[in-house]
Amino acid sequence: MTPARLPAVPTSEGTVRIAGATVIDGTGAEPLARAQVTVKDGVIVEVAPESQAASRADVTIDGAGLTVMPGFVDAHVHLTMANGSRAEAERLKFAEERAFDTAESMRLTLEAGVTTARDLSGLTPGYRTAVARGQIVGPRLHLAIAMLSPTGGHADPVHANGSHAHWVDHAEVPGWAVTDTDAQVIEAVRRVLRTGADVIKVCTTGGISTPLDSPDDLGITREQVALIVRETARRQGQPVTAHAQGAEGIAAAVEGGARSIEHGYGITDATLAEMLARGTVLVPTLSTLMRSPDPATAPSSVVEKKRAWQRRGAEAASRAVAAGVTMALGTDAGIHPHGRNLEELAHLVGAGMTPLEAIRAGTVNGAALLGLDDSIGSIEVGKQADLVLTATDPLAAIEALAEPDAIAMVMQAGRVVKDIR
Repeated sequence: MTPARLPAVPTSEGTVRIAGATVIDGTGAEPLARAQVTVKDGVIVEVAPESQAASRADVTIDGAGLTVMPGFVDAHVHLTMANGSRAEAERLKFAEERAFDTAESMRLTLEAGVTTARDLSGLTPGYRTAVARGQIVGPRLHLAIAMLSPTGGHADPVHANGSHAHWVDHAEVPGWAVTDTDAQVIEAVRRVLRTGADVIKVCTTGGISTPLDSPDDLGITREQVALIVRETARRQGQPVTAHAQGAEGIAAAVEGGARSIEHGYGITDATLAEMLARGTVLVPTLSTLMRSPDPATAPSSVVEKKRAWQRRGAEAASRAVAAGVTMALGTDAGIHPHGRNLEELAHLVGAGMTPLEAIRAGTVNGAALLGLDDSIGSIEVGKQADLVLTATDPLAAIEALAEPDAIAMVMQAGRVVKDIR
């Protein structure tokens, strides 16, 4: 498999030192108090107790009372879905309005402490290029571009719910691909690869929110997942990830060779064991799962359906943590609000992780899922200086990191992109 490309972002020049901070490096190691992190030309060159540090710097940042963590990785976002957007309003917007909405979502995501994000349908490579050129601020981007599902499935835009319907009219490269036969599946995969996809997203089940299918309905089959895995292996080896909520579709995705499972709310113990054996990653998106429909506007059947799946999904995430399945942070932001991405950390702790384990899920585990852990995801010498500083003690009050103002500074490749100290 070809190593994943590290998406480019503008890099700082010169040497910057963060002195006197507590370092949580993302590897799961215990915090290092009164430490110094030195960055040169956007790369970490020293991590040491302040008393032992040797590097000189052009600029010194006083980190006393602050905690430094790696930039976070949100492995499941939809940046084209603006906060508070509604389908009818979206259809009336010009393309430029939607582009600026997306840029705002990207800014909010970065300023929340997410320096790298995997957009799992809807975003086109032009945004990835714009970030690389410094034309807009935003997280590094890995893109699925579109998600594949069969006719009537989760990503079929006909009769889709409001979160998907605006794709029909306006997306130059649609965020969906309706596929039924093996030939259609292969053609869709080749199209998104040609467009520049970093990952292939498939829907092996329906969804909680879609009106014409359910999490227990099957979508892309196990055999078709395996077909896609073989097709990408002949190219750059892009991984496959699966929207999979019900038990049968989750098993189909895992057995077909998907690298990660998105949601996984109905997962069985047998499939958890299979994931452990294969090294499959679970991205549970608990932030979105725990968002309840408004009973004042949503039909009672929808409210009850969501509540039932909330119970199942929370229990499944706890079993996954107990089983030792590798998990990565993903919010489904767009459905969950952009800019509150780190709310997921508290949900992971609620599922049974320690705060250090949750931080690892949101940093090095996410980087490894994207194939980027040799460059980002932890505070180690030789890695890109993606750093998040906070006055909050994450080990005592990890839920506070959900508030954007709790993130005092964000550094991306050594360049300060947020500073409200």
